[in-house]
Amino acid sequence: MARKFMKGTEAIAEAAVRSGCRFFAGYPITPQNEIPEYLARRLPEVGGAFVQGESEVASINMVYGSAGTGTRAMTSSSSCGISLMSEGISFCASARLPMVYVNVQRGGPAIGTIQPAQQDYTQATKASGNGGFQMMVFSPATVQEAVDMTYAAFDYAQRDRNPVLILTDGVMGTIMEPVVLPEMRPPWATTRRRSRAAWSPRAAGRRRIRSKAAATPRSSTRAGRRTCRSRRSGLTMPSSS
Repeated sequence: MARKFMKGTEAIAEAAVRSGCRFFAGYPITPQNEIPEYLARRLPEVGGAFVQGESEVASINMVYGSAGTGTRAMTSSSSCGISLMSEGISFCASARLPMVYVNVQRGGPAIGTIQPAQQDYTQATKASGNGGFQMMVFSPATVQEAVDMTYAAFDYAQRDRNPVLILTDGVMGTIMEPVVLPEMRPPWATTRRRSRAAWSPRAAGRRRIRSKAAATPRSSTRAGRRTCRSRRSGLTMPSSS
């Protein structure tokens, strides 16, 4: 396949689109700004939706709602922005909602600086928010790894019904390397009905019950109801034959 020269953040965004991501909500913060900037142009081209929320808190809750419909959804931020999103990420884990989020780390306490850093390691590996759950964390060392890991992250999130984190930093986000992009996911990977069927055991159980009811003859069903009523009343019903 042909190689394309891409910046790390833009490569992550394109890999997410090719993996079936059709919803993104986020809030601008350096050094991850190229991810929402790229997706603002790219998602409408494939029938997706991009929303710039009024804050990180609003954005993660939009992702929560979108993931609840079966749509492959993601968000991104940098360090202090991820801290603001922590409660919403924890709620996604509690509700067993698959979603992917990217942390392009920056340094310093509080709002910090725009300089690259790798200080969010403990927060990332010990679960977000107040803990109580485990999640997969991918930390790419090259732009090609960032593409491959992002592409796979949505499958792992849907398999585990859990948030998945792409942990990178400002250097990896701004560096440019030649990458081989994966193929676009087939349409069923982005539709609500097939996505729900893939990870919702309750929906699958309802379908099994309906299929059994459709296969049962109406005469035997009526006979079973008569038997139940007779047992409750203590009477013996004569045979229909």
